[in-house]
Amino acid sequence: MALYEHVFLARQDLAQAQVDALAETATKIVEDNGGKVVRTETWGLRNIAYRIAKNRKAHYVALDFDAPPTVVAELERQTQINEDVIRYMTIKVDEHENGPSVMMRRGDRDKRDRDDRGDRGDRGDRGPRGDRDDRPRRSRDDFDA
Repeated sequence: MALYEHVFLARQDLAQAQVDALAETATKIVEDNGGKVVRTETWGLRNIAYRIAKNRKAHYVALDFDAPPTVVAELERQTQINEDVIRYMTIKVDEHENGPSVMMRRGDRDKRDRDDRGDRGDRGDRGPRGDRDDRPRRSRDDFDA
């Protein structure tokens, strides 16, 4: 059997319970057809790069599974029928990633960066007006013409 990753985007107006039900449905399709789901991750409600069917955000869900190719065809067929899913993609991989996926680790990194900056969201070494060291300072004489 081959290893696959399946990611789908669900409509933004769905409740988290409905998104979890979609993930359970996908898991059931894989397992009923002789596959095995290794990991299911819900990445949450995130902005998407461009509007899809009037949606600016979507719930992201990722499944890692081990199954024969016929399972992928059935999973994609069922996903295509579901009107709550606005996009999906299934890819074949050589091996599954150990531990949390990059998308899950990214949230931890962003949180850690916010904690380092503090609550104000400082801009690092810049002054209150965003002065940069790579620009020469202008004097009053530069403005007199």
